[in-house]
Amino acid sequence: MKLAMILLVLFSCSLHAEIKIYDFKDPALEQRYQGLTEELRCLVCQNQNIADSHAELAEDLRGKVYELLNKGETDAQIVEYMTNRYGDFVLYRPPLKSKTLILWLAPILTVLLGAFGFWAVLRKRDKPQEHLSDTERQRIEELLKRKSE
Repeated sequence: MKLAMILLVLFSCSLHAEIKIYDFKDPALEQRYQGLTEELRCLVCQNQNIADSHAELAEDLRGKVYELLNKGETDAQIVEYMTNRYGDFVLYRPPLKSKTLILWLAPILTVLLGAFGFWAVLRKRDKPQEHLSDTERQRIEELLKRKSE
């Protein structure tokens, strides 16, 4: 068992993973890099930004951001490059346009639908209960008496 664990650790792919560290000569450039990589979505993970993702595509995108920053591109030009290549989905805050309208309206519609459902449940619960007839009450009382005996 110990041998299997040792072999597993030795031949694990995670041992070969490396973290690429970019060297910045200007702290302002490094801050821009951090800001951009936190604003761009990983297209593989979809719920992480490229700064936090370990996917290969995210590594490539971080490298491209680094390369474009060193070429002297502005933040807007880098974002434009990414959106031209990968679409608005690469942005955590996509612009409001016809293609992205559902992204902006979906949360509002979800809340409205939930509020309507909550209202419908409360309305149904507040309806007066139908009253039992005298014969039904007597029948229930008889059943309860039989059960208690």
